[in-house]
Amino acid sequence: MKYNPVEAMKPNLYKDVFPYEEIPKIKFNNIQLPMEIPENIWITDTTFRDGQQSMTSMNTEQMVKIYDYLHQLDNGSGIIKQTEFFLYSQKDRNAAEKCMARGYDFPEITSWIRANKDDFNLVKSMGIKETGILMSCSDYHIFNKLNKSRQEAMKMYLDIAYTALENGIVPRCHFEDITRSDFYGFVVPLAKNLMNMMNESKINVKIRACDTLGLGVSHVGVELPRSVPAIIHGLRYYGKVPSGSIEWHGHNDYYGAVTNSTTSWLYGGASVNTTMFGIGERVGNTPLEAMLIEYAQIKGSTGKMNLELINEIEKFFEKDLDYEIPPKTPFVGKEFNVTKAGIHADGLLKDEEIYNSFDTRRILGKPPLVAINSYSGISSIAYWINSYFDLSGDEKIHKGDKRLVHVKNKIDSEYDGGRTTNISSEEMEKLAKVYIFNNYQNERAI
Repeated sequence: MKYNPVEAMKPNLYKDVFPYEEIPKIKFNNIQLPMEIPENIWITDTTFRDGQQSMTSMNTEQMVKIYDYLHQLDNGSGIIKQTEFFLYSQKDRNAAEKCMARGYDFPEITSWIRANKDDFNLVKSMGIKETGILMSCSDYHIFNKLNKSRQEAMKMYLDIAYTALENGIVPRCHFEDITRSDFYGFVVPLAKNLMNMMNESKINVKIRACDTLGLGVSHVGVELPRSVPAIIHGLRYYGKVPSGSIEWHGHNDYYGAVTNSTTSWLYGGASVNTTMFGIGERVGNTPLEAMLIEYAQIKGSTGKMNLELINEIEKFFEKDLDYEIPPKTPFVGKEFNVTKAGIHADGLLKDEEIYNSFDTRRILGKPPLVAINSYSGISSIAYWINSYFDLSGDEKIHKGDKRLVHVKNKIDSEYDGGRTTNISSEEMEKLAKVYIFNNYQNERAI
């Protein structure tokens, strides 16, 4: 231990920032830090570890299926670089072994353990090349959970990291609760000791900055310990951690998971950790699909990734895992690009780009739609039919088409009779087939 922590006789719990009787505070120092986006940025996955803790437990076959999906979604791009597994149950070990047997380059299989050597023996026996190691950093954890001094905690963490390096295994050090930690008193000394070990061993040592309670703040000029820019900048310039060894792991308790993850990229961290659809304890983790879109915006391309596959993954989660994705969830919910405003529908009919920011049909396999309800006009109905049946050119239905009046009258009669719910896609399909495509021949069918 070349760098010692700043020892404390009692825990520093930052009660001026986190008064338990009140909502946490954001304190500003107005320090401007430089953005330095790494040339290469990527995404890692913890669906099988952090994500799985929050929902119905997956069986081995389901885990292998999701791993296949992650591989197909990445499509050889290397953007979804790794995924991690628990190793404590036979089910999880079987799943990890079967996934490793697939032989995929991406995502690479990694594991997660507590900071003790008994756990490490599991990693070694499985032949896994990288493992996460829990290294709780805040005094909330060091004093109140581990009942240790900072010195004792650091020694325990470095011992297990050293054991990993001795065995040629990359340690990924999970700096738990970093957004409530004494950054210069504990985080930086720990990071510098780990970087010394990396330099001596010539084996990579990674640091995962874990925003365990979602307390990170992305605003410029915020004080530590909550500032995401200051944490990433500080790890790089004071902890001497290279960008490629920094990963952000965020939770969404304060609606900041996606923004904080993106901010970590902007200020020099190469990797962000995610789960499919943001599953995870409490309100969840950073959604993988959201960071794919963030990646595309920053880098200007989705690369070779197959984003249309997300539709199939959604159906698998809903059918096989009994997990319901809220319909208004951005990019993946059934209604994320469904408009209910009549004036917006008229705009979509004239030019889809007016109310749709990118071609969701081509990129995500989700055409923009309009909801049909008591407020829907002829434009909404025309647009719905064109989108649902993928009509273009001469086949496209225009709002002046008199056949639409019959559809509108039928819908109005539903609401005149007391209906309050939207007209379903199945109902609209029947109406379109009767009044638009079959020239009234099957009117009795409805």
